[in-house]
Amino acid sequence: MADIIKHQGIVENINSSHIKVRIVQTSACAACSAKGHCASADTKEKIIDVTTGDASSYQVGDRVIVFGELSMGMMAVLWAFIVPFCILVISLFVFMAIWSDELLSALCSLALFIPYYYILWLNKTRMGKKFSFSIRPID
Repeated sequence: MADIIKHQGIVENINSSHIKVRIVQTSACAACSAKGHCASADTKEKIIDVTTGDASSYQVGDRVIVFGELSMGMMAVLWAFIVPFCILVISLFVFMAIWSDELLSALCSLALFIPYYYILWLNKTRMGKKFSFSIRPID
């Protein structure tokens, strides 16, 4: 059960087998009893798209629980932060070894993000299947 992320949410929109659920994402500090005296309390509303076969059993305004696997979060961090950082650092060292111009090396390293994010964009449907959520009504 520790490998599952759960959030309570409200169904915002239903379109065939797609359900949009609004969740309130809070940081650990936002749930703290001393949050009124601290500036780091943070809450954000997010819309989660859930694909399910029994979308007809839900109605707009229903309170639901959204489930996701913890491994999805780790994969998202990998693709969004770790891989681009590695691309940047490795390519910067390679370009600095080829040229002695720091500005050109930095610009070429940054330019490698264009094909990287384009490849991610091309694979958005495949990645969307890996990053899928499920819901169930609140009892």
